[in-house]
Amino acid sequence: MKQVFFFAIIAALVWACGNSSGTDAASGSNAGQDRNGAETVAVVEKADGEALYKTYCVTCHGLYGDMGASGAYNLQESKLSLEERIAVITNGRKAMTAFESLLDKKEIKAVAKYTMKLSEE
Repeated sequence: MKQVFFFAIIAALVWACGNSSGTDAASGSNAGQDRNGAETVAVVEKADGEALYKTYCVTCHGLYGDMGASGAYNLQESKLSLEERIAVITNGRKAMTAFESLLDKKEIKAVAKYTMKLSEE
């Protein structure tokens, strides 16, 4: 009896989590229909600089950019321009690794823009 109940719970969870409508809210895509009733998908992609920073940079620079672990520069005091920050993130500097193989150009620019905000706080 316990096995049947457990199976029913698992089946209900699988059914509830299934996505038969064709939309994928987690990926940010929106489904619609064209004039002929065919399903169309519009994907909106926007790099989130803050989320990327928290994923890749917070370990050395800290949440507020001032941690300085492993010789990381204090981003609150940095005077680098946006272009210089993009170059450093892309190519690395001293102990900092290059991120050009991990992030695309839009993501690198988003992170660089976010780091500019750290000195404003």
